[in-house]
Amino acid sequence: MSIPSDVRLSFDRVASMYDEIRPHYPAELFDILFSWLPDRPKIVEVGPGTGQATGDLLTHGATVTAVELGPQLARHLRQRIASPNLNVVVADFEQVDLEPGAFDCVFSASAYHWISPQAQRDRPAELLHAGGVLAVVELIQVQSAVDRGFFDAVQPIYQKYGEGGGREVAPPREAATARIYAPLQQDPRFTDVTMRRFDWDQTYTSDQYRKLMSSYSVTQMMEPTRRQGLLDEIEQFTNSHFGGEVTRPLVIAFVLARLIPQ
Repeated sequence: MSIPSDVRLSFDRVASMYDEIRPHYPAELFDILFSWLPDRPKIVEVGPGTGQATGDLLTHGATVTAVELGPQLARHLRQRIASPNLNVVVADFEQVDLEPGAFDCVFSASAYHWISPQAQRDRPAELLHAGGVLAVVELIQVQSAVDRGFFDAVQPIYQKYGEGGGREVAPPREAATARIYAPLQQDPRFTDVTMRRFDWDQTYTSDQYRKLMSSYSVTQMMEPTRRQGLLDEIEQFTNSHFGGEVTRPLVIAFVLARLIPQ
């Protein structure tokens, strides 16, 4: 399997695995989101993948325009969720032709970091009507004893293959902050900038964790032999030293902001 030329498309070639292993999101997150929105809102979802959040948006009464760069991910999304209120567009969010000022919300879950920093604010400012909401979910791996020392213990394996395991840059839970939070606070086009945190630890068997790792862009961008070696050694180490189970300590940082009328 060759290395993709565009890292953003690395997920697309493992669309089935992505659909199988990537988790959905807690109900409380959507309760908060829809408390900010009118009834039956029009939402642009950025980077929906195979629909890990899309179904919840639709269940809450939204009409969703899902903008997905990967054609295989988009195909899985269309197959998984058949709804007259869902329009899946295969396009780059930074360039897609959507009606300006026509949307109640721009929403993205675990995908907005792939949008260039300026476009993260400029595009919602174009697409939202006055008072519309930008809502960004960022998933942050944190330092916590719930991992039973796993991420410290596997660092030598990651380093052997020239990769980081996440532990060396993971913040404590209370410091987990979405990257877009400060820029939005400083942007005069937006107001009511709010961030909510949710503890959201995820536990995997060794096989499930291998699939999760395989769904990461950084893993997919590895040379195939090195990728195989990394995955094999992490799975073997998990089975031999951690009883075949990994808990990934996570915080969801959920940022919301309103577009100020111009």
